[in-house]
Amino acid sequence: MALLRLWTAGLILAIAAWSVSPGVSENLVVGSERRQGVAEEIVRKESHPILSRKKREWIWNSLYVEEEKPAPIPYKIGQLKSSQRVEVKRFKIEGEGANGIFSVDHKGDLFVSKSLDREEKSAYHLTARMYDGNNKLIEDSGDFVVQVTDINDNSPIFPKTYNGSIVERSTIGTKVIEVRATDADDPTTANGELRYSLTPDGDLSAFEIDSITGMISCKVSTLDRETKSQYVVVVRAQDMRGMASGSTATTSVTVSVTDTNDNIASFTRRTYELRVPEDHKLNSRIGTLELEDRDQIQNKEPIFSLPIDNKMFYMELGPSKDGNLMLRQALDYETRNSYSFSIQVRENLRNLRFPADNVATAVTTAQVNVKVLDVDEPPVFSQLTYTFNVPEERLVNNVGTISARDPDKAGKSIRYSILDKDCPIAINPITGQMSTLRTLDRELEAAHMFQVKAQEEPSGLESFVKVNIVVEDVNDNKPELDVDDIFVCENDAVNTVIGTLRATDKDDQPASFTFILASPSSNFSIRDFGNNTAYVLVKQGPFNLDDPTDYSVDVSISDGGRPIQTSITKLAIKACRCDARRIPTQCKAVAQKMGVSVHVLIAILLCILTILVIVILFVMKKRYHKDSLAGMKNSGEIHEQLVTYDEEGGGEMDTNGYDVSILTSAFHDGSLLRHPDCLPHPSLYAMVQKSQPHQHQVQPASAGKGDMAAMIEMKKHDADHDREGFPYDTLHIYGYEGPESIAGSLSSLGSSSSGGSDSDYDFLSDWGPRFRTLAELYGVDDLDYYH
Repeated sequence: MALLRLWTAGLILAIAAWSVSPGVSENLVVGSERRQGVAEEIVRKESHPILSRKKREWIWNSLYVEEEKPAPIPYKIGQLKSSQRVEVKRFKIEGEGANGIFSVDHKGDLFVSKSLDREEKSAYHLTARMYDGNNKLIEDSGDFVVQVTDINDNSPIFPKTYNGSIVERSTIGTKVIEVRATDADDPTTANGELRYSLTPDGDLSAFEIDSITGMISCKVSTLDRETKSQYVVVVRAQDMRGMASGSTATTSVTVSVTDTNDNIASFTRRTYELRVPEDHKLNSRIGTLELEDRDQIQNKEPIFSLPIDNKMFYMELGPSKDGNLMLRQALDYETRNSYSFSIQVRENLRNLRFPADNVATAVTTAQVNVKVLDVDEPPVFSQLTYTFNVPEERLVNNVGTISARDPDKAGKSIRYSILDKDCPIAINPITGQMSTLRTLDRELEAAHMFQVKAQEEPSGLESFVKVNIVVEDVNDNKPELDVDDIFVCENDAVNTVIGTLRATDKDDQPASFTFILASPSSNFSIRDFGNNTAYVLVKQGPFNLDDPTDYSVDVSISDGGRPIQTSITKLAIKACRCDARRIPTQCKAVAQKMGVSVHVLIAILLCILTILVIVILFVMKKRYHKDSLAGMKNSGEIHEQLVTYDEEGGGEMDTNGYDVSILTSAFHDGSLLRHPDCLPHPSLYAMVQKSQPHQHQVQPASAGKGDMAAMIEMKKHDADHDREGFPYDTLHIYGYEGPESIAGSLSSLGSSSSGGSDSDYDFLSDWGPRFRTLAELYGVDDLDYYH
């Protein structure tokens, strides 16, 4: 029976806990199972005799406390109960707010000593224990929750400012924006349930709001941004499900009406007058045709239409979506000075399902009059660029003609010139015909580019044009042999291929090279394959490395062009000693002789000729000097020359008759022989018999030798003793035989000024027949000598 009561009390407690909170009931069930074993352990320790395995549980109702209830003194909110029968008992609570907000007395009554706020905390979780009079635990911890019940103590709040937008001409029911307010009261009660409405303080004409969701929507289909672009509505939120007793809050919502293209473009004028100079730049604006459109610029979509036959102008949209009239082709005042045409404009309304607002008042057609203004224009060339072909290596008198004209009515004459001073092309300043100044070489420069200036005479406007001269190729280059080193082995048999011949050509024309022997060869032959290659083959051997002969062949190459160019190249072939695989092991070095151009040969010949002329001139000069000296040295007789002076003579300053330096050099030459006895002797002139001082008459040609000697001695004596006069010699130069000659100077310049002389000229008799005449002239008697 006790077990039945215990089971019944536990069931009631579980049901009560479930009614408070499902989560709490689950905890109580789990806790009851956990506490079952603990309770049995505690029962064993109690002093009161109880039956074992007896189930005990807490028994109480759900506990609630009203928020914001004043608590000047603690007030009871419930009682803790247990199925355990104990006379003396004590309770203890733990958890949130235990022994502070909440307290319990010995009867188990639970009190609240503070005013609670549900918005701050809506539930408090506590644990209770029960002890007997001996402070023994009778009932283990039991969890319970104290719920704080809500009252309507908070008003709705709009957390932010709301701004919405809607496109003009939107349909009815188009959603604009959803507004939401918050209420801190319990949302599961009427205290936290809100209702929304629009107040008369705002604009109620175009929008409405859903009372529960707060969604603002459009209730008309006639919104027009051009009429009204913004609406302000006032939204009210009220709790208590909108009852009059509920708290309220309001907020303003700005609804902007966005633009759509519901207006067509319209010209501001029906006629536009434009003026443009004839040299106006192509694809540039001539003028602007203003448009009127109430829509915003991003919704302006005008489309312009010009007459079909119009080729001069076209339209473009400007930054403000107005129409810019553009120039497509160049204007010419002399050809046409005015244009008149109409332009239509329409709007792109493909996205609209209704007519435009201004369809009845828009001006969609306008007349445009363009007047062309005359401008002095520079010369105009017949082409934008000129290209001419000129064959190389030829002087061309008519390369081509540059043509320009004056586009104005004046029709001024044009003068042409080329700016590049180094240009190989000349131009006729009047006709514009061009010609070559020199032959062109495509291999040096394949194209020439320059500018030609055309200027109105006499010094008017000028224009420039680019001219391209393409040099056409002519077969003017001889083919060149292109071959690697070729060698022949001593043991090569007949028809052995010893090398491959190829050729190159600087000309641009495709060449068809042909190879043949320019001169017969007893050892080698050439086999041409017709594909620009040829083989060099052994014709006849044998070959010997010790043979001093160098092997070579003269290869003639033809390029097959027009005209045909042919070159002959001497191809050197080395003789080698080879192994069985025809790999050379030893070769005799030879100089490979290749073809040399004509220009190089001419330069070499000129250099050799110049050197040869220089050598010949040098040898002739040397020989001339040598012959002159030899003639003086080998002269067989002494030539005397009597120089006739004026009466007073020229003295030492007179150099017309003879060179005084030669006389003085003989005097100072230390190699002149002296008398064999090495004693001082009188001079030769001193030994000549002097004439009377007053004898000045000239002797006839048939005078004897003594008369001549006397005359000379007299002249010498007069010159020696007349100190105020110039040196005066009538004896010129008697050739002497070099510094080693035994003949000294015969000049009177070295003679003594005294009456006597120590010179002795008897040695002249020992010189042979050639000096016999002098010996007789200057010879003296022994008596006179020793006297």
